[in-house]
Amino acid sequence: MSIEISNESARAADEDAVLALARHLFDRLYLHPQTELSIVLVDEEAMASLHQQWMDEPGATDVMSFPMDELRPGSEDAPSAEGLLGDIVVCPQVAARQAARGGHSVDDEILLLVTHGVLHLLGYDHEEPDEKAEMFALQRALLTEYLGRPSPRETDS
Repeated sequence: MSIEISNESARAADEDAVLALARHLFDRLYLHPQTELSIVLVDEEAMASLHQQWMDEPGATDVMSFPMDELRPGSEDAPSAEGLLGDIVVCPQVAARQAARGGHSVDDEILLLVTHGVLHLLGYDHEEPDEKAEMFALQRALLTEYLGRPSPRETDS
């Protein structure tokens, strides 16, 4: 597995925890060992630019996902195809505000956003109520398992 993390923001983040979480997600979602993922932490200005460019919406958002090879989760008997999972972009400054509102740490919020982003890369969505219920239940279960305690708030990203 190849997981690249780049912090281009001015805010420190626990990159070791992000990497460990990504490895946990790869394992639990049965992704091929040669799957590649990129996680980039950016400042609000960069995120606002991406948000405008790709979603045609103003302002910075918390997380954006850019799938590449449209991979899907595998199973214990049949891991996913190998390939480029895609890119996740997280804005720690937005995450910090959300963490303060939610009463948990910025690092926990970033982990939640990375989990959310990986699920989007794997085709999960939350446009419809049944899709949202499935995605958020899986997100909560994966993050709770990784943290060894209840996960922080849900995200509507």
